[in-house]
Amino acid sequence: MYKYAVLGAGRQGLAAAYDMSQWGNADQVVLADYDLTVAKQAAIKVNSLIGKEVAIPTQLDVTDLSALEKILKDDIVALLSAVPYYFNLDIAKTAIRTHTHMCDLGGHIGIARQQHELSEKAIQAGVSIVPNCGQVPGMGTTLMVYAMELLDEPVDVLMWDGGIPQDPRPPFNYYLTFNIEGLTNEYAEQAIFLRNWKITEVDTMSELETIDFPEPIGTLEAFVAGGGTDTMPWTFEGKIRTLQNKTLRWPGNYGQLKAFFDLGLWGLDPIQVGDSEIVPRDLFHTLFEPLVTFPGDKDMVIVRVEATGKKNGKETTALVQTIDRFDEKTGFTAMERCTGWSAAIVAEMMVRGEIPHGAGGVETQIPAESFVNELRKRGIEVTEEII
Repeated sequence: MYKYAVLGAGRQGLAAAYDMSQWGNADQVVLADYDLTVAKQAAIKVNSLIGKEVAIPTQLDVTDLSALEKILKDDIVALLSAVPYYFNLDIAKTAIRTHTHMCDLGGHIGIARQQHELSEKAIQAGVSIVPNCGQVPGMGTTLMVYAMELLDEPVDVLMWDGGIPQDPRPPFNYYLTFNIEGLTNEYAEQAIFLRNWKITEVDTMSELETIDFPEPIGTLEAFVAGGGTDTMPWTFEGKIRTLQNKTLRWPGNYGQLKAFFDLGLWGLDPIQVGDSEIVPRDLFHTLFEPLVTFPGDKDMVIVRVEATGKKNGKETTALVQTIDRFDEKTGFTAMERCTGWSAAIVAEMMVRGEIPHGAGGVETQIPAESFVNELRKRGIEVTEEII
């Protein structure tokens, strides 16, 4: 039996705590949040679903590293950070000091790469540090590796992914199921791909295309957004010719988003409006979030990966895909399942000794086939086809 900690008791942290309690052989899961009420509510839901007292709520300001250290020293074997990405570097350093395995939901490639630089210290502490373990990057990263492993010589690896409502509501036909700061960060930051074997920066909100899926989904839009390839371009530069991902949305959403982008509404530099200074992105969040937040609506997550190369000397394509939907039984959204549960799988693999000590990217640290088997065990269907 293991004792875990989850930092941040919102939607994804709650889902992760449930996964640890249900499948992670947890004796206890400490649910820590700045807002104790949020932590208590999350613990009540986890314990209700599990049918016993496993989740323990506590108040924590993650910037108080001495308080965090005190929690981790109380026999915590692994922590999962579900707080905003800009806290994760200090959290990783604290985890190493307390000899605690750590994974996080990430959201920023630069910070993840700084966490990777802690690898030698993590090895000395006997722990694993793996950032960016949510849906994409995270689950999608591993599915890309899994598709590559189905070939003998992968050359081009393409991914399309998105979390969308099952029944889209106008005018935006979108349903926000995670922190809006993470959403706009993906839309605004440049994407890092591999093109012609080399790392290439690609503008977001570009390269629009349409992709067909089985009914009742049908045709979706796909376009470039940032962050989805995580640190894979650096890992596979010179080894893979093409590595990229595009975000999936219902038709019409791209044009709306592109207008916001062109207006500069995702900018971070304050602008003068009358007598006040306003950060455009803060204004966008304030206006947009209420229009795409629908508690009780049902969502789905789609990840499609096509890896092309050679198998047994012949040109071959490996198609790996998952289409996951809102879970009627537990009430978890598809995004919570594919994000919180995916990250929890990593934490559980860490405590079982299935992930090497040190710090690194999902693509090098997570055994892809074992991870896919864990998804399937939870009812997240992953299909594979060799064409």
